[in-house]
Amino acid sequence: MTKQTLTIQHIPSVIWGKPADRVFIYVHGKCQNKYEAASFAARTEQSGYQTLSFDLPEHGDREKQATPCDIWHGIEDLQTIYGYAAKRWRRASLFGCSLGAFFALHAYKDIAFETCLFQSPIIDMEHLIRQMFVWFGTSEQELKEKGRIVTPIDTLSWPYYCYVREPPLSEWKTPTHILFGGKDDMQTEGIMRAFVQTYGGTLTVSPQSEHAFLSEQDKEIVCRWLDCHIK
Repeated sequence: MTKQTLTIQHIPSVIWGKPADRVFIYVHGKCQNKYEAASFAARTEQSGYQTLSFDLPEHGDREKQATPCDIWHGIEDLQTIYGYAAKRWRRASLFGCSLGAFFALHAYKDIAFETCLFQSPIIDMEHLIRQMFVWFGTSEQELKEKGRIVTPIDTLSWPYYCYVREPPLSEWKTPTHILFGGKDDMQTEGIMRAFVQTYGGTLTVSPQSEHAFLSEQDKEIVCRWLDCHIK
């Protein structure tokens, strides 16, 4: 399949697929990069889409840059990408995975997409950070005192934690199709169901799948889910 590499302002990006008038903005998850979109783009091309993927801060071609992968820089980058997409394509849809979905919820809360798909989304970041307190034997008070705590998963930040403790998302304009693993320990099925009930869409739960959907069976599940919702 054809792909065009480019830089959108400072963001390394790829446009996948033959020319079309609609696009999926693909926002990858933690420890991934813009090339994760390859198989997704091959499927969406068959339905008349191009796909625009890009590297989040500290990922892919930006791995050695100083810009941190936090909510503030994530929002800025996603808004830059959408600004480019809105000028190039008539219609835009959204795919977000894990942390990428969390950034999208905050960057795109005022935007109505044609279609929205979230795989293993982080919807409630406060829940995840509180889980990390338990996993790594720390606490909210210790984080407040130290400001930053390094864990095997990520560096916890007091300003970041304060941000995610603010009132939760109050607006999301696009009914969203979610794929969630029943063994995902970063969020809960209840969080997913509450989101869908509030904003519309569907929830597909794969009971034996974990957050990353890495097994061969998981990959088949993802493909079937995508085929159901990409039209």
